[in-house]
Amino acid sequence: MNQGVIAMGLTCPIIREGDNLAAIVVESVLDAIRKPNNEFDICDRAVVGITESVVARSQGNYVTVDDIAADVKAKCGENATIYILNPIYSRNRFAIILRGIARAAKKIVLVMPEEDEVGNVLRNHPFTKMNYDEYYKEICEQEKAAVEVRPDFCGAAANEWVILGNLHDYEEKKRAMGGNNVFTLADILSDRCQYGLLGSNKTDEERIKLFPKTAEALELVHKVHDELKAVTGKDIIVGIYGDGCFKDPKGGIWEFADPITMPAYTHPEIMEGTPNELKVKALADDKFGKLNGAELTAAIEKEIAAKNSNLMGSMQSQGTTPRLYRDLLASLMDLVSGSGDRCTPIILIRNYFH
Repeated sequence: MNQGVIAMGLTCPIIREGDNLAAIVVESVLDAIRKPNNEFDICDRAVVGITESVVARSQGNYVTVDDIAADVKAKCGENATIYILNPIYSRNRFAIILRGIARAAKKIVLVMPEEDEVGNVLRNHPFTKMNYDEYYKEICEQEKAAVEVRPDFCGAAANEWVILGNLHDYEEKKRAMGGNNVFTLADILSDRCQYGLLGSNKTDEERIKLFPKTAEALELVHKVHDELKAVTGKDIIVGIYGDGCFKDPKGGIWEFADPITMPAYTHPEIMEGTPNELKVKALADDKFGKLNGAELTAAIEKEIAAKNSNLMGSMQSQGTTPRLYRDLLASLMDLVSGSGDRCTPIILIRNYFH
């Protein structure tokens, strides 16, 4: 049977802190390919994805609201006035971070434009119906901090502090603002995670899960690769994925609240490359427009086999997707696993790389 790309979500036990995640991932993959009458075997350059959530959970990479407050106090001092610029509008992603910052401050000034960095609207959100200015103001008041909401930033006094809520251009924004009174979310609890609070998710009302620790994540993907190769004899690409960086056409929301799509992966020489593909429908309509059926198929297959090893800038590749493989694969993995109750935190992909 001729097969193109196949992506398969794999179940596994619920992951807890201290679990041997590498062994669990390997066993889940092997179980999937060993099932009777299963045509989904494994091949060289198959791809195994592990969602960042279970990686961070196995690492025990959690902090509390009090941890956030303590670090903010250490940076800004007691009774500080703190401007928070461009926070993401999310109950899961930012509300608990705000609670920690407000717990440390005397006054919070929220600078909230009509739309956040990833497309969430400030008021009457199309999916949640939330008014985030009111919700965030309520959180600050619960933490006994005075609060003010503004649509734009007019500057802070010398004795006031700024925390940038930006998700992706935070380093550039911090450099542009200058001064020693400006922090990013990546600066808060940076001793616990390379990305600080970026990429974190709410666990409960007083606890937050951080993004995976990079060094341990790299160790995990290489261990899974080595153990799978020892059993299968195949050279399998392994990556840890977060948000897939795709945009919802109805709500206008860009699904990319993590600092990076993949915090760790094997085979960087592949994953940091881009597709080198011809546009088949353009070949069918233009160069081989007079052919049909088997003759057309044979001509296109021959064209693909003979294509240049580097089509960058070539008109032959116009219309193909100019993104890194790691970002394309993260999008595919994220869509397959979802973010709810599918219980498939491991993704197995074959035939992505021919």
